[in-house]
Amino acid sequence: MILETALIHVIPGKEAEFIAAVESNGMAILERAEGFLGLDISQGVERPSTIMLALLWETLEDHTEKFRGGSLFTDWRAVISPFFSQPPHVEHWEPRS
Repeated sequence: MILETALIHVIPGKEAEFIAAVESNGMAILERAEGFLGLDISQGVERPSTIMLALLWETLEDHTEKFRGGSLFTDWRAVISPFFSQPPHVEHWEPRS
């Protein structure tokens, strides 16, 4: 299992709209992605315009090759990118316990 974290800096004042877009249209896209297992959304306390998406994937390739290399990624970015104030920072994590 792979944890993908995406730190997204949202245009100030658009946080609720971004979260709603991820929860509705975004989830509908992610749920069709091979190997997608789940999503958690967290909002910064000190920086409320910073949103962290934590996505679970069966394998790294499910995210980096199958999802990002396919048409679903284009659809996903169309939902979320209008809210970006700067490019997101994405990392992958491998559970050790």
